[in-house]
Amino acid sequence: MRRSGSSTAVPHMKLFTVNSGTIPLGQALAFSLRSEDGVLLARKGHLFTRRSALNMLAAHGELCVDMREVDAYRQALASQRVDDRLEHAPTELSVVTRDVPHGAAHKADMMGSGDSPVDWLGLQSRADALLRSPRRDTFPLRISLLQEELAHLVRRSPDATLLALTHLATEENQLYSATHALLVCAICSLAAHEVLHWPDELVTAMSLAALTMNISMTDLQDRLAAQVLPLTPMQKGAVRSHAQQSVALLKYSGVTDPLWLGAVAAHHQSNAGSLEHRSDIDKLARLIHRVDIFSARLSPRKTRRSMASLAAMKAAYLDEDLQVDDAGEVLIKVLGVYHPGALVKLESEELAVVVRRGINGLNPSVAVLVNKDGMTLAEPVLRDTSTRQHRIVSMVNRQSVKARTDLLRLLAVA
Repeated sequence: MRRSGSSTAVPHMKLFTVNSGTIPLGQALAFSLRSEDGVLLARKGHLFTRRSALNMLAAHGELCVDMREVDAYRQALASQRVDDRLEHAPTELSVVTRDVPHGAAHKADMMGSGDSPVDWLGLQSRADALLRSPRRDTFPLRISLLQEELAHLVRRSPDATLLALTHLATEENQLYSATHALLVCAICSLAAHEVLHWPDELVTAMSLAALTMNISMTDLQDRLAAQVLPLTPMQKGAVRSHAQQSVALLKYSGVTDPLWLGAVAAHHQSNAGSLEHRSDIDKLARLIHRVDIFSARLSPRKTRRSMASLAAMKAAYLDEDLQVDDAGEVLIKVLGVYHPGALVKLESEELAVVVRRGINGLNPSVAVLVNKDGMTLAEPVLRDTSTRQHRIVSMVNRQSVKARTDLLRLLAVA
């Protein structure tokens, strides 16, 4: 490893370059990867699954690590009495990556790889920053890394991912546009893999389109979520034209994939009918469109309450002709009737949040937030809804549940 020539140009960072060819696939990064000017490219813990992603990263310049992270990692290793050879970091490959434990406990898998939880707020913030200010030179690479990171979370812990993103979208209601994009992307990716069994090329293009479909109005979407007054004529025009404006911005930012661009351009087209006989672009756009409808109705606005999950699901399940929609049906199949993050009332009169989908879509695992006497629980309590006492009797909307539970506590009991 050699010192980066740009290390002195970045305040408070001492950057050293790493060889991308020495970073193995399938192992989480021990340090964040940065560009020569200190821009974050891949965060600590990111897991690369494709060599092409690393090659794309290296094609834009030297890959660097901050020596402060290296020193902290070395100290942690020393305190754990690991092999003395690692004491010579950063000259050894073992410092750049750490193994993801095989057969990790279920709770650790729900919370994140290794001993640290997934930084959901960090993921949300990074998505927001990337969508607000796409840098022309690095945007395709950085959004691809974000998509790959989210895809890994969806594959590894689908229920935890749905729970976390639904919680952020419906309860926190911060950074609306970025959070909405992450949730739509996660659901679409899960549906494409688990139900439709689409090839990876289609799933990746669809996921990137879902993340960037509203990139031209990221700031506007956030303002509209908090706006009480009706839309101005200028705002209405921006909303109407945002699909094409997003395509233009993506092209300017270096995106060339026709599937990605085509799906963004068509994601608001109202075009009822079967998925089977559509072009690839129309398939992607239609699935994004229906999931977009569902996810948007879950989130509250200043001018309206969030819908109960069942009502939001119905809006996506029926097409423009009030017939069962193919893509909407896929949504039901992948999420079940009660999806992670949905709020429900039990036979016991307790109010709970769904934390894991049920095997048959009808009997999920739930965490009780409010007991039968209306008292908020200090810690969520798991219930099995397949039992008569705790069966689900109805869905409830967010406003019916006054309890606000920390996301990490929910993930810890899930």
